[in-house]
Amino acid sequence: MNFSDKLRQRIEKTGSALCVGLDPRPQNDNIEEMGTWLRRVVEETAPYTAAYKPNIAYFEAMGIPGLILLEKLVADMPRDIPIILDAKRGDIGETQKYYAKSYFERMNVDAVTLNPFMGYDTLEPFLDHPGKGIYLLAVTSNPGSEDIERQPLADGRRVYQLVGDMIERSRRENRATHLGMVVGLTNAGGSVLDDLPDAPLLIPGLGAQGGDLSALAGSNRTAPPVINVSRGILYQNPELTYAQKAEQYAAQIRAALRPGS
Repeated sequence: MNFSDKLRQRIEKTGSALCVGLDPRPQNDNIEEMGTWLRRVVEETAPYTAAYKPNIAYFEAMGIPGLILLEKLVADMPRDIPIILDAKRGDIGETQKYYAKSYFERMNVDAVTLNPFMGYDTLEPFLDHPGKGIYLLAVTSNPGSEDIERQPLADGRRVYQLVGDMIERSRRENRATHLGMVVGLTNAGGSVLDDLPDAPLLIPGLGAQGGDLSALAGSNRTAPPVINVSRGILYQNPELTYAQKAEQYAAQIRAALRPGS
């Protein structure tokens, strides 16, 4: 089964396109306590979750014990729920080969985020892994996406459309890994979605970043999207359970993607 099919099956099973971001902010050095908390989040939110997105930076900040925690957490997750590792790696091919080995072979995550702005050759070590997926940064959710990603090209297109070209090239080459894009909800308005190929989208920016789900309305895309919420579930509204927050976000997303349903 390829990555897109696995994700689509999970969305159909749960009726949810919510991706829960796992961004632990350690208040002390108690790794065991952190692991217990993260497993509780996963257990409570799983019924409403299409995918999980652990951000590797938060685990790296805890040192080697944090990376061991990440490996154990990934290994313990239900295998029918796709795991997207948020790493945003981008380097020369030889280095990328070992990133791919680490994430796809050692951690066995389903997908990983990559920075494509060093060129297509830096993606190639990730492109021949059956059942796996990668999400290329296209239009990120931060204001600085205007500095490079949304700049105009000489032919009138935008820089982010060059990322879309990489998606199309991988399809022409019939690469085994399925490619998608990261498109921040805060910057997804206007013609952005129409300018990009119909490929799976990882969409951050809902919740604490203030993204508006109406930006997704009417895009007529068929590839499965997931909308990520991290802080909004982990840290905001502590009077609600993680399950309640996940259920609320899942309902908001469903209403935006399927008006009238």
